[in-house]
Amino acid sequence: MADSEAVQRATALIEQRLAQEEESEKLRGAAHQKPSMHTLVLEDEKHQGAQNLALQKVKGQERVRKTSLDLRREIIDVGGIQNLIELRKKRKQKKREALAGPQEPPPEPPEITGPVDEETFLKAAVEGNMKVIEKFLADGGSPDTCDQFHRTALHRASLEGHMEILEKLLDSGATVDFQDRLDCTAMHWACRGGHLEVVKLLQSRGANTNVRDKLLSTPLHVAVRTGHVEVVGHFLSLGLDINARDREGDTALHDAVRLNRYRIIKLLLLHGADMMTKNLAGKTPTDLVQLWQADTRNALEHPEQGLEQNGLEGPAESGRETPQPVPAQ
Repeated sequence: MADSEAVQRATALIEQRLAQEEESEKLRGAAHQKPSMHTLVLEDEKHQGAQNLALQKVKGQERVRKTSLDLRREIIDVGGIQNLIELRKKRKQKKREALAGPQEPPPEPPEITGPVDEETFLKAAVEGNMKVIEKFLADGGSPDTCDQFHRTALHRASLEGHMEILEKLLDSGATVDFQDRLDCTAMHWACRGGHLEVVKLLQSRGANTNVRDKLLSTPLHVAVRTGHVEVVGHFLSLGLDINARDREGDTALHDAVRLNRYRIIKLLLLHGADMMTKNLAGKTPTDLVQLWQADTRNALEHPEQGLEQNGLEGPAESGRETPQPVPAQ
């Protein structure tokens, strides 16, 4: 009976958080996330989620703005106001010419005459350069060529969503479930990139949708952690084991609660995810939701502690596990 009441309270709190998130998204728009192939650490992905590229974009825009201001100051210092006026006139003239003149098609990539090395081949998979891919394979290069991390062109193209290149690699015999040093397959990387069409393509070519990485995470775990709702929905429609547990005993629902993936939490619950499954630390998803409630109450009652602890962690002496704050989906 107590468990039933706890689940009901947790479900009500999830519904409240979901409504708050949907309202916030209307105001700020959804953030797209894509982790770097070379810096991704599975532990960080599990406990902190994907990097917030929206924040990086804002910082980049701020750098551009500051650079523009510095450039203007330099122009004024060196050539005076007259130089700035002339520069503006030239820019306006270029804009008028661009609007008036016919739009030239982008130049065709140059023909590749010499051999393509392995590094160039792998780089082409990231950039979507089909001519390089075709030349490398035509010269007898292996479609399973990989880097020092055992990441193949199939891994890289899956992250970026280059469907044409993926089809070419698979048609040329690329191993669909080739595992890198973290035991991740192209399916894991497609989930990180959030490319549902890639997931479906790999699946149609025989990819294992239940394959495990070093953390014993399934592609469903990865899609939940990186916040790709459509990919999660597709996996649930396949009837996969929704309560599959990783190395720490966490289910997809544990991860969704920990990372505040409210829409995904709702989706998992609608498909029958168990809120009372315990991980190796003895915590259920319901326990984690109740920690939200306790932390919120503590932040309201002790705002001075909230400033020191980001408003989400309980008192240090409590010793309990607390979900870490991460950017919303």
